[in-house]
Amino acid sequence: MADIRWYTDVGSEHLEEVGGKNASLGEMTRTLIEQGVRVPRGFALTASAYRDFIEYNQFAPEIRAHLEDIDSGFRTLADVGASIRKLILSGAFPNRIQQSLNEAYAALSANYEPDHLDVAVRSSATAEDLPEASFAGQQETFLNVRGPDAVLEACRKCYASLFTDRAIVYRARQGFDHLEVALSVGIQRMVRSDLGSAGVCFSIDTETGFPDVVIISAAWGLGETVVQGTVTPDQYSVFKPLLNEPGVSPIVDRTLGSKERKMIYRNRDEECDQPVCEVDTSEAERNSYVLSDEDVLELARYVVTIEDHYQRPMDIEWAKDGKTGELFIVQARPETVQSRSDTSVLKTYDLVGTSDRLVTGISVGQSIATGRVCVIKDPSEIDRFVDGAILVTEMTDPDWVPVMERASGIVTNSGGRTCHAAIVSRELGTPAVVGCGDATELLEAGQEVTLSCAEGEVGYIYDGFLEFEETEVDLDVPETKTDMMLNIGSPAAAFRWWRLPSKGVGLARMEFIISNHIQIHPMALVKYDELEDEGVKATIAELTRGYEDKTRYFVDHLARGVAKIAAASYPHPVIVRMSDFKTNEYADLIGGAKFETPENNPMLGFRGASRYYSDRYREGFALECEAIRCVREEIGLKNVLIMIPFCRTIEEADRVLATLADNGLVRGEDGLEVYVMAEVPSNIILADQFAERFDGFSIGSNDLTQLILGVDRDSAALAELFDERNEAVKRAITDLIERAHAKGCKVGICGQAPSDHADFAEFLVEAGIDSMSLNPDSLVGVKRRIAAMEAQAVLDETPVRPATDAARHRRPRVAPRSQEIEHVVTG
Repeated sequence: MADIRWYTDVGSEHLEEVGGKNASLGEMTRTLIEQGVRVPRGFALTASAYRDFIEYNQFAPEIRAHLEDIDSGFRTLADVGASIRKLILSGAFPNRIQQSLNEAYAALSANYEPDHLDVAVRSSATAEDLPEASFAGQQETFLNVRGPDAVLEACRKCYASLFTDRAIVYRARQGFDHLEVALSVGIQRMVRSDLGSAGVCFSIDTETGFPDVVIISAAWGLGETVVQGTVTPDQYSVFKPLLNEPGVSPIVDRTLGSKERKMIYRNRDEECDQPVCEVDTSEAERNSYVLSDEDVLELARYVVTIEDHYQRPMDIEWAKDGKTGELFIVQARPETVQSRSDTSVLKTYDLVGTSDRLVTGISVGQSIATGRVCVIKDPSEIDRFVDGAILVTEMTDPDWVPVMERASGIVTNSGGRTCHAAIVSRELGTPAVVGCGDATELLEAGQEVTLSCAEGEVGYIYDGFLEFEETEVDLDVPETKTDMMLNIGSPAAAFRWWRLPSKGVGLARMEFIISNHIQIHPMALVKYDELEDEGVKATIAELTRGYEDKTRYFVDHLARGVAKIAAASYPHPVIVRMSDFKTNEYADLIGGAKFETPENNPMLGFRGASRYYSDRYREGFALECEAIRCVREEIGLKNVLIMIPFCRTIEEADRVLATLADNGLVRGEDGLEVYVMAEVPSNIILADQFAERFDGFSIGSNDLTQLILGVDRDSAALAELFDERNEAVKRAITDLIERAHAKGCKVGICGQAPSDHADFAEFLVEAGIDSMSLNPDSLVGVKRRIAAMEAQAVLDETPVRPATDAARHRRPRVAPRSQEIEHVVTG
């Protein structure tokens, strides 16, 4: 039958015949089901059937005349679109097409129990789901359609949806001729996700382009709520390189969404005249994750299989059948934003000023925008929008695209990273903050605001117009013998820096994760039942909602935070410094006041290594260790190493190593390396003994300078005396490097000094430092300087002080001298 093509008989080469969506469904049915990917059965009403329908009803001349009225300005887009849709809905199907469609639907139904199978009827245009143009949401989909007459009517409505206002505008913007684009219709067995769950997956991080994760959004019920952005879904991130490693679960991030509503089949007793309707979710549904870890990993494997087949990043819709528990892929299309971005240049945005944060949500994009707020709660008010304003609304759908194109930024109450507002914002290059909850109530019309998506996964709306800097960084940088690494604290920003030419993370700050993501003192979780402050207990109860064992809240959040940082740098080493709060900083955590004793000089007090084996904090440190063990053994990121701060004596080093071992972290076991911060003079004086106990040193130049010179680093009166370039500090560093290398131990530095002072960086290179760990914004510039220093040393035949063979074997092989000179000439 020329009008009908079963999914088993079509593939990517049939785009002109069945449209992008159906061609992809056919391709997966034909090639990927045998690889374990489930795709619901179905068939396509071909594009030639659409053309025959238009010709049979003699619609083409009238449609063209209507469209010309837009070009001439004689009539509005809304008027023309409505006229064309009304015209198509009045059309009749040729008998041949109607008979073919009825027979195919009967054949599909015969495979299942009901005589009239419930199906999804989806539009599939010949110019949609292309690598260069997604046409996301431009045409209609109809769910829970039953019976031959209903299927026929749904097909007619799909034809009419080819001329929605949004589709007309989108085709014009993409340069497609309206009458050259034809529409196929997909008829596919419904997955009973109304009784289960559904959502969207991407095989690439949608904000940063990081290629090694699968991003999954999930909500209860049919997937339209996720696509349309009417709910804020759960989100999961899965690290692809470890998906097939036995015994590990590489889920590096998990965020609970509010999921206030779900779409289900219409109950005949309900006041709803549509086949599907939205209802409120239960409290239990809102407070629980939609997917089990097993489901998340199965979906991620489906996504990787699909990406491998198409050889490009993909945007995928999935559904879980509530009756059978099976997962299905119901759509797959190319990802059209990050996959086409320039990877040789990194553009960054940084706020210069600051002000009150008015609203927070999920960031979309990585840029910053300023503008006056324009609150529009209903599509009927779109005409009020002012060009260049910040659009603030409940949610968007494809009808909003014309006004979204005119906005400098977009803010929505609901939605997640895969909702319509997020997808279109990325295509437009417009920053957006979605899933804010109550932005339409908190922001006032005409209010001056700054929208920032440059601070990681969380987006912020600030009061007033703030200054910001936009920087483009050329990532074509020569390699260096000195390993250039990153300092990172925020897991939310980790993926942002994946393109930087670094050799891993030399300092991952655990305390940043604790203070910003966990917020609770670990001992307040260990001894929750002993807390006396009811307000504190209530706050902890709210934050740990869903955790019967409150200590697991700490372990899970810390493990996921560390894992996200480690995934972004894999397989390079990521050195995680165990917590280094001072007592006053610990006391500021929720519930912390009960467990901390005020000190006159916290900088020299109960901090770092001394806490780990103390009865006052031993149980809290055990949670830190459990999180690291979880990252390495359960998630599978063995590139995570650990570092001990402020370790004052050899005896203390032995006690800490024993405490680590008691908590399942044994140095040398399963590749675990343990480093020590070199920030106390005793670390330098007894370097040979510390080197026998640790795998490397990381110089904390701030504390080391403070303690060698006896200068409070925070004292304005003594600021001119505080200088890492002081000869006493440099001699200590040189001595440390020589003695550590003699023991086969690596030495790095994680302070800011190499970024601020070119002469200090040159000193470190000449001294033979193994690595420098820098803030992301300074890595490229410093690496260029170091490459030039190393190359000049070669040209001048001035040897850089070499590391010992025992230390050098741990570093990447140095390029031959001729290659180093070539880097300088060509670079």
